[in-house]
Amino acid sequence: MTSEITLFVNPAAGRGRGARAAQPAAAALRDAGYAVRTVVGNDADDALVRARTAVEGGTGALIAVGGDGMASLALQAVAGTDVPLGVVAVGTGNDFARATGLPVRDPAEAGRVIAEALKAGHGTSVDLGRVGPAGGSEDSGGSGGDGRWFGSVLASGFDSRVNDRGNRLKWPTGRFRYDLAILVELAALRPIPYRITLDDGEPQEIEATLVAVGNGPSYGGGMRICTDARMDDGLFDITVVGECSRTTLLRVFPRVYKGTHLSHPAVTVHRARKVTLEADGLTGYADGEPVGPLPLTAESVPGVARVLTPGPR
Repeated sequence: MTSEITLFVNPAAGRGRGARAAQPAAAALRDAGYAVRTVVGNDADDALVRARTAVEGGTGALIAVGGDGMASLALQAVAGTDVPLGVVAVGTGNDFARATGLPVRDPAEAGRVIAEALKAGHGTSVDLGRVGPAGGSEDSGGSGGDGRWFGSVLASGFDSRVNDRGNRLKWPTGRFRYDLAILVELAALRPIPYRITLDDGEPQEIEATLVAVGNGPSYGGGMRICTDARMDDGLFDITVVGECSRTTLLRVFPRVYKGTHLSHPAVTVHRARKVTLEADGLTGYADGEPVGPLPLTAESVPGVARVLTPGPR
């Protein structure tokens, strides 16, 4: 493995923490003897092109510095290759880093963990989801050649409508924008007719508030919507929140942070290698990023990426 590694930086992550975090992370890696090259794109598309160029050029590792969006972008470059992924998590959510046992909002420690993993040659092979328009080619696992990799959760329903509305609002700013979006969507809450197909089974027609497809357990900064999802079993945990009132949703919602919502009678969980979600007027969000309108098909792909994680202590 080459001693040159690539820092993949989102300077805007965490209100500027991304740019600040790159320096202590790079210092820890250089202290460990690695040559560090930094890649910053003009936008997401340009950044991904640069990251893929680094991977194809044989970089020793791709280190994403930022939040879940940056980690997800890095996954698009390393999935299916021999190049390991490191994550310096300094964003708002950091769900992927938490799920893989990496330090959060401690860039110097994250840099040390990554350096130790590289020197020891260890890391964790993880499954990823691949999602794309339903009816894609068999060669791409049913999710189409232009499918997107995701590490945490594919969201649809109430939560994706909140994201849609929050992204449209120009005021207020920051998290308050999404708080307002939640209130507006609660006022408009209604059951969504879904058509769900698990693996090669028959389609099921249900009414649901949301459906979340978990490669990992959490999204939105620690909401454990798919509590028991594992990244090494080749299966999704698919959490279905059925039809419920505003009062019930507000009562159950706080339980998501501890993962105790799964015992509520409105919640069911399925496990499957592949799932197709169909519903009118819904956008799917993978790792917090918009994928496109339903219908979408997602498939779990085992061990397709290697993450540089802490070794045994």
